[in-house]
Amino acid sequence: MAKPRRFQILIQQLYKSTCHRNPPALLQHLRTLTQIPNLPEKSLHPKSHHTLSTPNFYPSSTNCTTYRHFSSDRHDNSDNNDETEEDDSDYDDDDVDDDEMRDDAPNHGVKREYSPEEKEAEAAAIGYKVIGQLQRSDRVFKTYEPVFAVIQIGSHQFKVSNGDCIYTEKLKFCEVHDKVILNKVLMLGSKTQTMIGRPVLPEATVHAVVEEHALDAKVIIFKKKRRKNYRRTKGHRQELTKLRITDIQGIEKPEIPTPEKATTKKVEKTAVAA
Repeated sequence: MAKPRRFQILIQQLYKSTCHRNPPALLQHLRTLTQIPNLPEKSLHPKSHHTLSTPNFYPSSTNCTTYRHFSSDRHDNSDNNDETEEDDSDYDDDDVDDDEMRDDAPNHGVKREYSPEEKEAEAAAIGYKVIGQLQRSDRVFKTYEPVFAVIQIGSHQFKVSNGDCIYTEKLKFCEVHDKVILNKVLMLGSKTQTMIGRPVLPEATVHAVVEEHALDAKVIIFKKKRRKNYRRTKGHRQELTKLRITDIQGIEKPEIPTPEKATTKKVEKTAVAA
C-alpha cells in the first residue's frame, strides 16, 4: 500500500513542477528524468477547452492548480468534423423532407368535408337517400297494412313492415328526424302477391325516419397466446342508427275496412233477415 502512495505523490510533484516557471532543483531533476516537457502558458489557461482543472490535494504545498490534457484535439479531427457536418446536413435535409411530407399528408384528426354529390353517391352505395327533416305537419305514420319488405342496408338485410323499428350500422350524412328512402328492396309481399327482385326491385321503395343515433352493447375482445406472455383486452361499442319504417311502396296493398262500411253491412244484413 505504501508503494502506490509514494508513486502518487511523485506524480503530483511532477505535475506541480510543470506549473512553476523556475522549479526547485529536485523537481527539475525529476522532470528531466521522466522527460516531461515544459507546457506553454496558454495551455494552462483555465478557460481553454483542452484542459480540465483538478483541485489541489495537499493544502500544505504550494497553491497551484493542475490540469489534465485530453488526447482528442479539434484541429486534428477537422476532416472528421467536416464529414460529420455533411452527414448532419444530409439528416437535416431528410428531416425537412419528412416535415414537408407530413404537411402534405392528410390530417386524420380533421373530418373530411363532402360535397352534396359525394354524399348522395355514397349514400346510394349504402342503400338509402336522405329527403329532409321531418315536419310537424307531416303525417308519415299511417295505419298498419299487412305488407312486408326485405331491404338491404350496407351488407345487412332486414325484413320490415309498416311501423317496425330496426337498428342498422350508423348512417352517415343523416341526423335525427331526417326522412330516409331505402332503395335496395329485395322482395315485397302481401296476402295476395309476392314480388322478388333480380336482385333489386327498381320501383319499390321503403320510407323511414331516423329516430336516434345510439351505441350497441360493449363487446370484449380478448387475445391470448399460450406460453408467450401475450394478453390483450379491448372493448368495442358499435355505432347504430335507429330507423322507424313509415311506408312501403311498390305493391298493391289490401284495403282496410273502415268502421263505417262495417256498420252499413250489418244494417243491410239485418234488413234482409227481416
